[in-house]
Amino acid sequence: MAYEVYINDMLLPIPPQKIPIKYPGQNKTVTLINGDEINMTRPPGLAEISIDVIIPQMDYPAAVWDGSVSDAEDFISSLQDLKESGDSFEFIVLRDTPSGSFDTNIDVVLEDYKVSDDVKEGFDLAVSITMKEYRHYGTRIMNFTLIPDQEVPAAAEPEEQRAGEPPSVSSYVVVKGDSLWKIAKKLLGDGGRWQELYNLNRDKISNPNLIYPGQVLTIP
Repeated sequence: MAYEVYINDMLLPIPPQKIPIKYPGQNKTVTLINGDEINMTRPPGLAEISIDVIIPQMDYPAAVWDGSVSDAEDFISSLQDLKESGDSFEFIVLRDTPSGSFDTNIDVVLEDYKVSDDVKEGFDLAVSITMKEYRHYGTRIMNFTLIPDQEVPAAAEPEEQRAGEPPSVSSYVVVKGDSLWKIAKKLLGDGGRWQELYNLNRDKISNPNLIYPGQVLTIP
């Protein structure tokens, strides 16, 4: 299987050998008065990603520099900027398999990273990176304006739907390289609305990080 890995807009020049993504559970076991145990299910915790990568400092045929960085110094500097800013960014894995392709796209923050000069790697840098899923949140402020009492106009009669005419539903066919975040950004103007797409298409999507070319998604 061939794959590419992006941290923010930085393509890792050499993909890591392993990409462990842990989805921790938050279920809780409690004991009832009669001594029986029950499991109280809760939504999964934030995904945790830890990868070990090699950042080359020499020219290798297999190493590919692309995106916003062009050497090891730029890469480490960009990691430091992400750490200091605390801003969220995208962790993307693009996979090509004999049966097709599927991608992973997760909004994350950089928890920590470690840079090692390993004699076994020669001049190259060994970098361990730990990221955690970021879920967007916020509060909505409602502004109310008091107006004088006015006569309430009669409600307009709802327009009758023509017999046999199906309700208008928008749909979208997934293509290679798509993710729910990208689709929400392109069609809804805000990548943070990917959760709406997921909730609307739970009958087709079992994991919001795994969608496949050819899937037909309902668009709100």
